[in-house]
Amino acid sequence: MSELAFAPAVTLLGALDAGEVSSRELLDLYLERIGKLNPELNAVVTLDEEGARATATAADEARGRDRDGRGGRPLLGLPITIKDSLETAGMRTTSGASELSGHVPAADAPAVARLRAAGAVIMGKTNLPAWTADVQTTNALFGTTVNPWDPARSPGGSSGGSAAALAAGLSALELGSDIGGSVRIPSHWCGVCGHKPSWGVIPLRGHIPPRPGSLAPTDLGVLGPMARTAADLALAVGVLAGPDEADARAWRLELPPPRHERIDGYRVAVWFDDPDCPVAGEVMDVLETAVAALAGAGAVISRPGDARPPVTLAGQARPYQRLLQAVMGAGLPQPLFAGLVAVAEGAEASDDREHVRFARDVTARMRDWHPANEQRHRTRAAWAEFFRHHDVLLTPVAPTVAIPHDHRPVPERHLTVDGQPRPYWDLIAWPSLANFAGLPATVVPAGISDSGLPVGIQILGPYLEDRTTLAFAGHVETVLGGFRPPPALRVLRTNRC
Repeated sequence: MSELAFAPAVTLLGALDAGEVSSRELLDLYLERIGKLNPELNAVVTLDEEGARATATAADEARGRDRDGRGGRPLLGLPITIKDSLETAGMRTTSGASELSGHVPAADAPAVARLRAAGAVIMGKTNLPAWTADVQTTNALFGTTVNPWDPARSPGGSSGGSAAALAAGLSALELGSDIGGSVRIPSHWCGVCGHKPSWGVIPLRGHIPPRPGSLAPTDLGVLGPMARTAADLALAVGVLAGPDEADARAWRLELPPPRHERIDGYRVAVWFDDPDCPVAGEVMDVLETAVAALAGAGAVISRPGDARPPVTLAGQARPYQRLLQAVMGAGLPQPLFAGLVAVAEGAEASDDREHVRFARDVTARMRDWHPANEQRHRTRAAWAEFFRHHDVLLTPVAPTVAIPHDHRPVPERHLTVDGQPRPYWDLIAWPSLANFAGLPATVVPAGISDSGLPVGIQILGPYLEDRTTLAFAGHVETVLGGFRPPPALRVLRTNRC
């Protein structure tokens, strides 16, 4: 049974269909692993064992009654977890914030409801930074989640508990969220798969932040599945994608099929280096080896000299930060916001220090926001033209492998890239390409670095062509080998599982 803990969701569903295992047995397997491994990983922060067992029992009974197995419910009996920023009926949902420690929603977020309606068995919730506001996973309410590959390192954030749970074999599927790499950075650092969908494809309502009960969609942010294979991501997207209830009265969503069936049909652009966000040599080595293998499998590779992307990281950073900080600053307490206004208004126009830029972006007026929004739409048009000539673009996910835990105040943090200090927020530079333009982006494992840590590769595609990035991700897995369980789990007592 233990090998099933790391099996793809599609494999587990096939085993359920064939009667080789029951939903109750799968659930018990994951609950046993959570009980043994989670005290040290701290990935799962809330469990609903009683509710999950009732749902799993009902799924087994439904399979016994229905000749086609799942009865039109594609996830029937599959045990999953949900990021703790998604409202889940009857289950504590805190977004890692102490002030929401007792928040138990009466209703599911629409995306959670879709997973439940598809037959998923929701076991519990996974950890994140407070209010999803970091690329590491720690908070005062639940503490720090560690990386299953190396407990001294971060699993990433904000969907860090999600990625750690998948990598450690504690869950079969996850639902995360992403406004600046929050699905993709943890996937890269923990060696799993994640999909940031085209903006608007999956309803975001019921995500915290904003505050519980908010109805307005959040700019830039998306919900996206996380899993151990690209096929699992595609299965989840099929369940999750579609307009929110109010829009569904008139709107329908039909994502186009992949552009090609075989890898040798894909025109693949590659952009691995940028002077404004240098990538560590051990990461670059893995990515270059991966591209060589993809070329050997028949993919048609183009480099920036032949296929120059329509943006630079530096050119995109300013308008993206203006849009991002407008979102992040909306819920700031008034005294803090007033202090930022004072910083922004008191600085000289030529002052370009990081904290001054941040204050200006957080407190920007609408007349300042609109030029950034216009630049976003021009960038979208430029990407659409780029993807007329290329099917996907490969980039790094982040400049480094998983970093050691660093919970100092954010202004005191920095990255080290090949011995050189770099700004901490370089971590979101490559992921922000997709967030700024609303593009789909899929991350899958590309290999293992010289330091023994996983490296993911980011696959960007044309707006609304999510199935193209997902399909190409499947080809990447076939060529490179895909997910592998972390050897460091030996330290976390897996010999008893």
